[in-house]
Amino acid sequence: MIDPNTLIFDSIRPVLWRDDGLRLLDQRKLPDQEVYLHISSTQALCTAIKDMVVRGAPAIGIAAAYGAVLAAKEASMDSTPGFEEAFQQRLDLLASSRPTAINLFNALEAAKQVPDPTNNLLAWANGWFNEDIAANKSMSKLGAHYLKQGSRVLTHCNAGALATGGYGTALGVIRTGFQQGVIDNIYAGETRPWNQGSRLTLWEFHKEKIPVTLLADSAAATLMKKGEIDWIIVGADSVCLNGDIVNKVGTYSLAVLAKYHGVKLMTVAPTTTINFNAQSGEDVIIESRSAEEILPKCYNQTEVSALNPVFDVTPADLITVIVTEKGVIESPNVSKMQALINQR
Repeated sequence: MIDPNTLIFDSIRPVLWRDDGLRLLDQRKLPDQEVYLHISSTQALCTAIKDMVVRGAPAIGIAAAYGAVLAAKEASMDSTPGFEEAFQQRLDLLASSRPTAINLFNALEAAKQVPDPTNNLLAWANGWFNEDIAANKSMSKLGAHYLKQGSRVLTHCNAGALATGGYGTALGVIRTGFQQGVIDNIYAGETRPWNQGSRLTLWEFHKEKIPVTLLADSAAATLMKKGEIDWIIVGADSVCLNGDIVNKVGTYSLAVLAKYHGVKLMTVAPTTTINFNAQSGEDVIIESRSAEEILPKCYNQTEVSALNPVFDVTPADLITVIVTEKGVIESPNVSKMQALINQR
């Protein structure tokens, strides 16, 4: 019998520090190939983040933490502007990689506060990495507490080990609920256009032998209408001070459907995902990627265009619970968010 207090299904580590650089699992190649890239410069890391080699807000934050180590190493060898300026230039380069995932900026800001960065940043980055995994495991138990026997859950995008240091946020809760025997069915939406659900979430569950059913994004409403979904469980790329969340585009649609059909919505995100510069979702820059990612090559973009937003905003009043490693917020609002922040 599996001990429910001993977490298993924990074999995936997409971001690791190895040989004075980052070992990144290239998530563009999954599920067909497991390819690892060795990243040893801030420019290469900036490109890897921008090109989706590594994705998911916590994983990007971890990559940025180790990127600061690379930045300090490069700055110490760049005598032209001086260390401080050279270090800041490289942190700014990393910050320019993607605009929405707040963990990226929180990690870089924290890195600036580390004294004697050349000697101390690696130990600090290792701590950031380990704290993320510990937070995921803490959140998984807190979130699984809300799942009743026989729960049927739907997840959107990939908020698993691939999006974090390991174990996952939303998928961490699902892993734990499955291990505890309270989840009957797991559904993963395709999550177009990058198909993080069908490519990455399915890969994670298949790798750890957790049964899962792929669901076409457009079929979610019908499944809810039939009463076959109890919880939608998602991660977040940014949690605002009023409890709004910014997550993969399509989350808002699912939240509206869930409200109509009486389905509960759980957001699972570490406190490193709190955006202290965003009073609400209106204050968050929503990344929009190239039309070429979704537009068939046969079309001339002067005649046929495409909108390709990466994220959308889900208002706090559509969220049942926000789960963090510091505790759970039920029916989130400004005062409850502030009470959580005061615990930090």
